[in-house]
Amino acid sequence: MKPYKPHYIILLKDMRERFLIELRQIGKRVKQARLNKQMTQQDLAEKCGLTKSLISKIENGQTASAVATLLKISNQLDIPLSWVLEENESKNLVLSPSQSRTTKVGNKEMGYLYETLANRSPFSKIDPVVVTVLEDSAKEGPYTHLEDEFIYILKGSIYLSYDGEKYLLHEGDSAYFAGTIPHVFLPVEKMEAKVLTIFIQADER
Repeated sequence: MKPYKPHYIILLKDMRERFLIELRQIGKRVKQARLNKQMTQQDLAEKCGLTKSLISKIENGQTASAVATLLKISNQLDIPLSWVLEENESKNLVLSPSQSRTTKVGNKEMGYLYETLANRSPFSKIDPVVVTVLEDSAKEGPYTHLEDEFIYILKGSIYLSYDGEKYLLHEGDSAYFAGTIPHVFLPVEKMEAKVLTIFIQADER
C-alpha cells in the first residue's frame, strides 16, 4: 500500500517551483533590458541606488524584490514594470481573467505578495497591481519611487506609513500620494489585507 501524500504538500511544492521559475523569468527580462541599454550591473546599481550584488541576485532569480525596487530598475531601463512581470505582448485590449492570474513576486520574509493586473503599453502612464499585505510586516521598507501612487483597500485593513506618520485605512478607503516620499504598507493586528495599487507616471514637478 502506497503511503498517503496530502494534496497540500504537492500543491506547496508546485507553488515553490512556479515561484522560482517566475523569479528566473523576471531576472532574464531585467538582464535582457540592461544589456540592450549596454549597461553593466554596476552601472544599473548606481543609477538605481542599489548594490551590484542585489542586481546580480535579481538577474539570477535568487531573490524576490519589492515593487518599488523593480520600479526603479524599470525606470532606468525605460521599460514598463508590467513587461518585467509579464511576458505578454502589449495590446490595445488586455483581458486578464482572475483564474488565469498567479501571484508573481513576494514571500513571507518580504511581508507581501503582488500580481500585475494588465500588461501595459510602453506609452501608458499607469501600472495596476494587487498587493497582498501578509501577517508579517514588510522587511525592506520604507520604499520610494518616481511614480505617484493610488491605493484602494480591497480587503482587510492596513497602516499606511508615509513620511514617518501612520494612517489606518480600512476596506473601501483610498489614498493618493507621491511615491518619492518614504512609505510602506503595514498589517493591522497580524491580519492579511489586499490593496489595489496603481502606479502613475508623475508629471514634472
